[in-house]
Amino acid sequence: MEIQSTEELLQGCCRPCEGQTALYSAEQALAQLAHVEDWYLVCDGQRIRRDYTAKNFLAGLAFFDRVARLAEIENHHPDLHLEGYRNLSLELWTHTIGGLSVNDFILAAKINGLEKPTGVVVE
Repeated sequence: MEIQSTEELLQGCCRPCEGQTALYSAEQALAQLAHVEDWYLVCDGQRIRRDYTAKNFLAGLAFFDRVARLAEIENHHPDLHLEGYRNLSLELWTHTIGGLSVNDFILAAKINGLEKPTGVVVE
């Protein structure tokens, strides 16, 4: 599997996989992570995650709304976590293949490109 640059990921579109999409190996996932700043591997390398801290509860929800709108456009949906009213996390993985696909890195790059609402900072 070819590792894509940030620019290539941003130009890509998430595609339905129906279980046919190639699964990233741990080595490929680590190499691809170099092109999606602030994301890291979790769940034994089967998912990628990014953490944020919001100024308050509403700022966190506003950011989740922006992410949700992008996810709908891409038809690829992250797991959204809100803990302690202002600690946000996003997790991406391709459910149908039980691990990471190019769709996860495309969406991660596009999430990184979102302008964050006032009050949300990368932790």
